[in-house]
Amino acid sequence: MTSSLRDLKVYTTYPHTCSYLKDQEATTLFIDPRQEVDQLLYSRLSHMGFRRSGNHIYRPHCGRCNACIPARIPVNRFAPNRAQRRTWARNADLRVQRCDDIRDEAAYDLYYRYIEQRHADGDMYPPDREQYQSFLNNAWGCTRYYRFFAGERLLGIAVVDVLIDGLSAIYTFFEPGEERRSLGSYAILWQIEQAQEMGLDYLYLGYWIRDCDKMSYKAAYQPLELYVDSQWQGGP
Repeated sequence: MTSSLRDLKVYTTYPHTCSYLKDQEATTLFIDPRQEVDQLLYSRLSHMGFRRSGNHIYRPHCGRCNACIPARIPVNRFAPNRAQRRTWARNADLRVQRCDDIRDEAAYDLYYRYIEQRHADGDMYPPDREQYQSFLNNAWGCTRYYRFFAGERLLGIAVVDVLIDGLSAIYTFFEPGEERRSLGSYAILWQIEQAQEMGLDYLYLGYWIRDCDKMSYKAAYQPLELYVDSQWQGGP
C-alpha cells in the first residue's frame, strides 16, 4: 500500500463532452487503476473530493470550469425541511433489506426501466448488464446494497459505500412510475439515518452543480458542506 497520497500516480483523460453542462468540455483525473486500494485510502481520497465508478477513483479536473463541487451532509446536524418530512412519512410503509449483490434479474430489470424512463439522455443509456455490474460492483469490500420494498414489490435499490468517516451514496435507482413517493429523496433521507445509526459523521453525495438540475437538488439537504479550495466549508 502506498504510504503517502503524494506517491499516488494519476492520469487525466482527453477533453470530452461534459455530461452535465451544455456546450462544455470536461477532463477527468483518475487514480492509477493499478494502485492497490483499501477502505482507508478510498476514504482519504473521498475526503479530498474523489468519487468512484466501479474500480475507478476519479474527480473532475477541467481547466476552464470548476462547476462540479464535491458535496456532503454532516448527518448529525441535518435538519429535514417540510417537504422532506412529508416524503419520509409517505414512505413509512417501506421495508429495507440488505443484500449481498444485485446481479439478479429483479434488480437489473428495475435498473433497466429506471434508465430507460428517467435517464435516456445520460451516459448510461442504453442500459447494459455488463456496464451495470462493473459500475455498481463491490470494489474493495466496503459496498452495501439496500432494497426497498412495499410489501413484496421491489421499488428501489441504494448502492452505498462505507467509508471511515461516513457513507458514500454511490447510486440509487427506483421504480420510475412511483413519482408520488419521491423515492430518490427518500433514499437520501434513509442513508442519512443509517449513517447516524452507524455512528458516522457524513453522507457523501458526489458532485453538486448549481446550473444542472440533475445535480443541484443536493442543496435541499441542509446543512450541506462543499469541498472548495482544498477544504470542506459551508455550502449553498
